[in-house]
Amino acid sequence: MARKRKGRDLSGWLVIDKPAGHTSTAVVNKVRWALQAQKAGHAGTLDPEATGVLAVALGEATKTVPFITDALKAYDFTIALGAATNTDDAEGEVIRESDLRPGSAQISEALHAFVGEIEQVPPQFSAVKIDGQRAYKRARDGEEMELQARPLWVEELTLIDRPDPDHAVLRLVCGKGGYVRSIARDLGNALGCYAHVTTLRRIWSGPFDTETALDWATLEELAQTEALDAYIRPVAEGLSELDEVRATPEGAVRLRNGNPGMVYPSDLEYGTECWASFEGKPVAVGRLKAGEIHPSRVFNL
Repeated sequence: MARKRKGRDLSGWLVIDKPAGHTSTAVVNKVRWALQAQKAGHAGTLDPEATGVLAVALGEATKTVPFITDALKAYDFTIALGAATNTDDAEGEVIRESDLRPGSAQISEALHAFVGEIEQVPPQFSAVKIDGQRAYKRARDGEEMELQARPLWVEELTLIDRPDPDHAVLRLVCGKGGYVRSIARDLGNALGCYAHVTTLRRIWSGPFDTETALDWATLEELAQTEALDAYIRPVAEGLSELDEVRATPEGAVRLRNGNPGMVYPSDLEYGTECWASFEGKPVAVGRLKAGEIHPSRVFNL
């Protein structure tokens, strides 16, 4: 007999504006404790010193996490020109330096090469697995690895501020698996001056943004009180990247049992991945085929 999970059976999203100095896992643990929730997970890791949107999925919302991690995300970040570090951020040791300081026009021109489908090599200090071990663990032991380049879709990369000759503020909008530190490293190399990230903030991720995120102080203030429940957002917000169809009453029953279920007519094409709702709540995600949803995920709401 399976052991019953301790805590409250909550489903939905709690979107946190993560402060610097906390790991993503620590934020999830804090949210789970604050809500006394049975189950929680996050949709996309942020480095400990990074700030901004960290969407924490509760209960049935964890089934929608892949749709958030696959969605576009936006970052504002500052790079320091003139130095490369072994971590590609300000936490690392300087390994190369240059007196060259490119102008804003030169930086903007160089950014064009980083837009569209690009190949990106992850930082040495990253969570990429090499022979079953995280790269950052091997890097801490002084090992230098040849990491394989990975494809990344970059929707936008623009220069938004130039506070002084030594720094530039950029905005990146990209798909799944992007490393801002790699962008800074490769841009610095392309400009011939070297560069690394000094500040990083995720301003939105899929449907979630910093303007509507819960700040850390409020999370701590309302922890383990009923008032915090008011900030839990519906499971369906994690499905905003997909089209919605409405299940018939009989179809909803079949879908909840993991079987294909009828939906009301829609304009979607055969084979479209979409989500089916019944009485305003998600029932399933699946492919539309001949007026039925063939479910790949089923929700118990």
